Amino acid sequence: MANSGRPKQPSDYEIGYGKPPVRSRFKKGESGNPHGRPKGTLNFSTVLLKTLREKVVINENGRRTVITKLEASAKQLVNKAASGDLRALSQLIGITLTVEQSAAEEMQPKEALNELDMKVMLKILKRYDQAIKKAGEK
Repeated sequence: MANSGRPKQPSDYEIGYGKPPVRSRFKKGESGNPHGRPKGTLNFSTVLLKTLREKVVINENGRRTVITKLEASAKQLVNKAASGDLRALSQLIGITLTVEQSAAEEMQPKEALNELDMKVMLKILKRYDQAIKKAGEK
């Protein structure tokens, strides 16, 4: 057989899943992405939020109003759902459930007082009780 132009591997080295050829492995001390992401480029979530905050002019009840694109999108979704569009209604219900769940999670206390906080609170309450007793004696 003719040489296919590839460097030879050691005869006992098996190439396969998780075992790349020696010539194509990352070199020690060299990054796999040497230039990386250019500075100043924005990720998708940043671009999306920036776009949703942009202002648009709409006509509502004969008046021109300036609102964000997010508000305009929400109004359109609600109006379509109210007019009987089942797909819009389904999406609106899903969004509403998600928003209500996140609001309920924010309202719940994150965590109870830890042991140190509890000791501090008990000392404050004792001092408060003592101050009330002293005020009652006078």
